[in-house]
Amino acid sequence: MTFGHGGHGGFGDYGEQPSGDVHETVGAYALGVLDDAEATAFEAHLAGCERCARQLEEFAGMGPMLAALADVPPGRATPVVGESLAARPSPRLAETLVDEVARKRARRRRRGLYLVAAAAALIVGGPLTVLAATGDDGGKPVTAHAAGPAEDAFHHITDKVEATDATTNVSATVGMEKKAWGTHTVLELKNVKGPLKCSLVAVGKNGERETVTTWAVPKWGYGITSSAHESARYPLYVHGGAAFTRDQIDHFEVETLDGKRLVEVNA
Repeated sequence: MTFGHGGHGGFGDYGEQPSGDVHETVGAYALGVLDDAEATAFEAHLAGCERCARQLEEFAGMGPMLAALADVPPGRATPVVGESLAARPSPRLAETLVDEVARKRARRRRRGLYLVAAAAALIVGGPLTVLAATGDDGGKPVTAHAAGPAEDAFHHITDKVEATDATTNVSATVGMEKKAWGTHTVLELKNVKGPLKCSLVAVGKNGERETVTTWAVPKWGYGITSSAHESARYPLYVHGGAAFTRDQIDHFEVETLDGKRLVEVNA
């Protein structure tokens, strides 16, 4: 008797040696439906096959399910290799087994995606905002401020320049760090309201302009200490790179994507 797990798999005729791909025998081995010669032959293959070893490990945790499906009497262990089976598994058992493994793998993949999403949220500079799932706040944003990479870099950089625009009242502090490829640039932005789409532009002493980074400002804004919106009280931190060397930069401009200048910072 043979066991296949490509697709849904199933039981079929089994000769002295496995027919088809020898890897497909791992399910039958886990179920204990191979005879002694077949089991010995598969064990010789298993000793050098990491793929089958991993699959066998997945099957190994399903003893209770296998026992129930095979109608093993209560109090009796799941059949093992070489044991005479009082009740052979039904032809549907293989398909059920493979489906169960697929469900377990899908759950692991979903958990992995949740972790990736959580990690991605920490990459964004500025406050981390989540929506409350329960409680009496009606789903209002609850702010849990966590320093992202941009903010962390800003606090470690010592070369900084700052300015506040007299018209817009927007304040900007730009940190600069020398790199082999140019200048790593980090911006701290305060007292800016949205909704806006903005950019940080490095302007060279030769008049050339390089966009360092772009971002969006939500309607509640950033760095507004008197705001009733908790998320708005924290500054915005973004970073990027300019091909200019430090001594080639004349100044920086924070402007909207439609060309309105919010603040200029001399380098």
